[in-house]
Amino acid sequence: MTADPQTWTIAELAAEYDVTLRTIRFYEDKGLLTPERRGTVRVYHARDKVRLGLILRGKRLGFSLDQIATIVDMYDAEPGEEGQLAYLLDQIGHRRAELEQRRRDIDETLTELAEVERRCQADLETLRTK
Repeated sequence: MTADPQTWTIAELAAEYDVTLRTIRFYEDKGLLTPERRGTVRVYHARDKVRLGLILRGKRLGFSLDQIATIVDMYDAEPGEEGQLAYLLDQIGHRRAELEQRRRDIDETLTELAEVERRCQADLETLRTK
């Protein structure tokens, strides 16, 4: 049941973004989405749809819900879009640094595993040739 071209039901949003109804309700409970209520029906407007897309993108990028809330809420309040973008750039820098550290840690672990594997293969070969 779509009320008009600029509104969506919870089921329509869930299908479009491939998330569960529970996920959308969770974001509502956290105050990230604020659908209109028409009786017992939730009616989502373009603002909610955009916010849901931003929330899901933020989650994919590894941001916490608190960070996401700060980012999306800044658009509607002071310091506005400029502050929102500055904060987002700062958070991107932090997230990138975390991921680069993880990459270094993974590379180091892979190198260590390769060395242990090489030693095990050499020891096994020695045992088999005795």
